[in-house]
Amino acid sequence: MPSVLLPPELLDQATAPYRPLGQFAWRFARGKLSGDPAFAGLLQRGLIPANARLLDIGCGQGLLASLLGSLTGQSPAEGAWPTGWAAAPHGVQVHGIELMPRDVERARTALAHLGERARFTLGNMCTADFGQADVAVILDVLHYVDYQAQEDVLRRVQAALAPGGTLLLRVGDASAGLPFRISNWVDAVVTFVRGHRLTRLYCRPLGDWQALLGQLGFSVETIPMHQGTPFANILLVARLAPPAGGAERH
Repeated sequence: MPSVLLPPELLDQATAPYRPLGQFAWRFARGKLSGDPAFAGLLQRGLIPANARLLDIGCGQGLLASLLGSLTGQSPAEGAWPTGWAAAPHGVQVHGIELMPRDVERARTALAHLGERARFTLGNMCTADFGQADVAVILDVLHYVDYQAQEDVLRRVQAALAPGGTLLLRVGDASAGLPFRISNWVDAVVTFVRGHRLTRLYCRPLGDWQALLGQLGFSVETIPMHQGTPFANILLVARLAPPAGGAERH
């Protein structure tokens, strides 16, 4: 399956705020947003609704917030919106949580122009206050903490989400053989380059992730999210039931 790519105009607009921070921040932003199919996939499929309160756990230097902050309804990038994609989600407010101080500082500096649309908390996902959200995003982060901590984080996410809320969780499928081993090797290299300490990874087969989310009251859809890469990444779209007699918040 071919990889879904961000339109060049949107890529340029979302990465421009990082250019004043230096080559590393800017090149990392361009490489990640252009090479990781998750960002385009979230927009293409309409998985983030307009005006949502979004919790980005393990937000790094705020790339998802920058991408969403580029969508104002009048931005040049939206003039070249791809045919067949869901409507651009306007008005999303992002709360990012990140463990690395340098990443938080980059996010705050680069995206200060977004004001209340993007705020960033320096903290550990195992203890940070999640607040309330309509959508939670966790991309390639949970495998850094042990199995009990994973369950605790997911339980707290479930409590933070509004009725009808959605968790967008990307994980590596530990039952996928060689692609999974390649994923872990690349993960280790990127982790080292970004200044993180290398630790044991706590991975699960896809079926175990689905079962765990089901126990927490989510209905789960699985979407391959590794197009154009040799990896074994799967996006779990985990939804809570909407409030009785009401519609989901959008």
